[in-house]
Amino acid sequence: QVQLVESGGGLVQPGGSLRLSCAASGFNFRVYIMRWYRQAPGKERELVATITATGGSTNYADSVKGRFTISRDDVENTVYLQMNSLKPEDTAVYYCNAFWWRNDFWGQGTQVTVSS
Repeated sequence: QVQLVESGGGLVQPGGSLRLSCAASGFNFRVYIMRWYRQAPGKERELVATITATGGSTNYADSVKGRFTISRDDVENTVYLQMNSLKPEDTAVYYCNAFWWRNDFWGQGTQVTVSS
């Protein structure tokens, strides 16, 4: 059974940090491209960060470049999103996504709220 389970969300003040985790199971994690998306209320889902199967290449949305870092652990089958210098506009539900060939898996999401 394929599972992607996100954790690490919560309430943080502007300028603070959070580290999201996404634990994967039920598929060959190491061959999958892993992505983090987010969706704020009333807005479309946005691609935030991508990491290739080897972990050798990453890509970020302009809005998070220099503040967020995506990484993966192919032993623990987990992908991370380190979020620093958080802003109120980062408030959203963050989703983990695994993509390879015809397979496209999603987690249930974790809420991140940036507010004073």
